Amino acid sequence: MSAPSRTPSRPAPTASVPPPSARMTGRQKLVLALLLGAQFMIAVDFSILNVALPVVGEGLGFALRDLQWIATAFALAAAGFTLLFGRVADLVGRKRLFIAGMAVLGLSSLLGGLATSPEVLLTARVLQGLATAAVTPAGLALLTTAFKEGPLRERALGLNGALMSAGFTAGAILGGLLTDLLSWRWAFLVNVPVAALVVALAPAVIADSRPAERPRLDVPGAAAVTGGLLLLVYGLTRAGATGWTTPTTLAALLAGLALLVAFWFVEKRATVPLVPVRILKRRSVIWGNATGLIAFVTETSLVFLLTLYLQEVLGYTPLATGLSFGVLGIGTVIGGTLGGRAVGRFGNRRTIVAGGVVQALATLSLVALGTSGAWIWLLLAATFIGGIGNMLMIVGFMVTATSGLPDEEQGLATGLATMTQQVGITLGIPVMSAVATARMSALGDTGPSGVLSGVSVAVLVNSALVLAGAVLAGAFLRTRREG
Repeated sequence: MSAPSRTPSRPAPTASVPPPSARMTGRQKLVLALLLGAQFMIAVDFSILNVALPVVGEGLGFALRDLQWIATAFALAAAGFTLLFGRVADLVGRKRLFIAGMAVLGLSSLLGGLATSPEVLLTARVLQGLATAAVTPAGLALLTTAFKEGPLRERALGLNGALMSAGFTAGAILGGLLTDLLSWRWAFLVNVPVAALVVALAPAVIADSRPAERPRLDVPGAAAVTGGLLLLVYGLTRAGATGWTTPTTLAALLAGLALLVAFWFVEKRATVPLVPVRILKRRSVIWGNATGLIAFVTETSLVFLLTLYLQEVLGYTPLATGLSFGVLGIGTVIGGTLGGRAVGRFGNRRTIVAGGVVQALATLSLVALGTSGAWIWLLLAATFIGGIGNMLMIVGFMVTATSGLPDEEQGLATGLATMTQQVGITLGIPVMSAVATARMSALGDTGPSGVLSGVSVAVLVNSALVLAGAVLAGAFLRTRREG
């Protein structure tokens, strides 16, 4: 054995200086900026028309009962085709699908901004949803393959989650501003230059990634899961409008669930399955996506409930309502920037559990809201803190759901995670709307006091659901270090 060297050792790097492996290169920063910009734009599209729907309907001649289809047409396409496009990205190339999706998004936004009839606008919304279903999983897969599993990926996913949630909040604010100051058409047209910039820069900035061998597409599996998701989302949106017990709603929900069950058996027998059953059996995939679903269901539906409170109880305008959610956006950005560090230091499970407990307690405090305008301060504080907790859950979910899989399956993993996100956004509002409406019906009061009581009961359910998600994560998830 050789004698130990007498050369003085170099001092260890201080804690404030990250090791080289934890630093992003200039190119990685450029890739991150481009992909995050695209994902932020997608998130804005989920909510930018919400406060403008009455104005859009009046401008194009929509009947009041048909206004929901402006949102539903987008949600059906976005949620129904996400998993399929996530797999297609693995097969034809994520970069190619990402750029094509951004081009379609820009063109469909132009079509929506120039629409002169309900039919043209709904066509534009369907195309926007399809573009979203292609861009979101492809963009996430490009992000996860650009940053290897570890601190850099955790940081990138944290920023992505923060901007996605902030985009959902910013969409409500931006929609109100554009509608009040310019026209509802700018809620569409604002996408066009952003999409054009991404399409122009992406070919030179983003490196493609796909499997060396291109397997066949599982057509029966694709048909089953896409049809099942379309029917499930349609049933959920109908439930919010007409109730859970109407024949159309029940038929859509039951048929959707039947197709999703059939999808499981199709995948077990498929030679080249759309989603290998071994992936669906992974604990990280099952419970990661379960907690992610809860995180999106609860936060997006809470925005809906608080919109009811602000407008129907406190008498806020749509623009003032959107601006009130600005602090929620700030909280989500902070939570996203902290999320990656929290996962790296404490692990996936502890981050999700801590975030869920924080969100649940912050949401629970909103039960105290009253009819006085002074309660706005409680709302602002609770949504700010709850936004931080929610983003800790979401970052933990994204890291968990995409960890432990090879690069060639990242499109599939991010497709599953994106599907969870979009179904959660769609599911939350009709569920919590049904809870609030049931309370108001029981009281026989649809005035401000009845709305307040309905919102309070739904907020209590929302808080309990978040806490249940945290408990599930604590019981069934392994941390990243535990494998």
